[in-house]
Amino acid sequence: MNREKVSTPPSHLDMHAAFVRDILYAPGLLLACLVLLALAAFILSLAVGSVRIPLRDIVAVLLGGDAAKPAWATIVLQFRLPKAVTAMLAGAALSVSGLQMQTLFRNPLAGPFVLGISSGASLGVALTVLLAGVAVGLGGSTTLLAGISLAGDASLALSAILGSGLVLLLVVSVARRVQSGMTLLILGLMFGYTTSALVSVLIYFSVVERIQAYISWTFGSFGGVTWRQLQVMAPAILLGLAGGHLLMKPLNALLLGETYAQSLGLNVRRVRLGIIGSSAVLAGVVTAFCGPIGFLGIAVPHLCRSLLNTSDHRLLLPAVSFMGTTLALGADIVAGLPGSQLTLPLNAVTALLGAPVVIWVILRQRNLRQAFAG
Repeated sequence: MNREKVSTPPSHLDMHAAFVRDILYAPGLLLACLVLLALAAFILSLAVGSVRIPLRDIVAVLLGGDAAKPAWATIVLQFRLPKAVTAMLAGAALSVSGLQMQTLFRNPLAGPFVLGISSGASLGVALTVLLAGVAVGLGGSTTLLAGISLAGDASLALSAILGSGLVLLLVVSVARRVQSGMTLLILGLMFGYTTSALVSVLIYFSVVERIQAYISWTFGSFGGVTWRQLQVMAPAILLGLAGGHLLMKPLNALLLGETYAQSLGLNVRRVRLGIIGSSAVLAGVVTAFCGPIGFLGIAVPHLCRSLLNTSDHRLLLPAVSFMGTTLALGADIVAGLPGSQLTLPLNAVTALLGAPVVIWVILRQRNLRQAFAG
């Protein structure tokens, strides 16, 4: 006589514990937490600084009301709000660009500037700095005139965009002839070295005032972007982010290797060009308006992979957008040294935040190879 094994139904306590466990580790809840963190960082960036503004006055100003002190409304609307919006856009753009580069090249240390976009922007700015103070002297000699002033932040931003666009065109033209992602990565690094060398030569022949202006730009800052510049910066970044989200499924396919992606009917060359274009727009625009911001593009994707424990870009892309926003706002708050009149270089703060993550990535290189293995 066969005896059937009767399973004991789970108790209400076990069912409740399983439900709570599933809720706590649900990706949707984690994404919601990232959104709340980004919102909290945004409000905090408006409240703290050399002058502390109460939260109720921040909300009143944002809703079109009046603050307790008229100067607070000016500080929030004219200085802190455009800086916070710039930090949000830049953080999301660099993080998404970094995620795309790491997936495309299947390299955990690839970042948004791996194709030389930052160096191209630096070349454009260096050209503007030099041409603003160069005159051809007599007798076959060249002199530098310190009396000619810079055209301003707008001209620097425009020259950086042109420099980034030039490198982008070179990379895209090469990408049409190159099948290997690693070869394209190496070529991108060579473009970066070449443009950096040209920058060094240009700066060597510049005058002290122009060198100082260029060095200040390389420190990175979210505070130099005006509302008028945001009318150009914001649509460009939103367009790049939209393009990145449209590439979620192709990015997932590339995780399994280009050969497997081609077997699924994916046009790998077209997808690669799309990823390069989206990443170049995101990183190039941020570099143009904010300077070369480092480490966010490398660190944020790895933090999100560890938090969500997944390589699915349908979750990673929104996650890195919000975490990049939060970290960019946090770095800007720290760089502002709330309560003082001093300001730290933004790149120094992002390096202090991102360098430990890069070290951690290198130490975990063996484990990370499985995530990028074809």
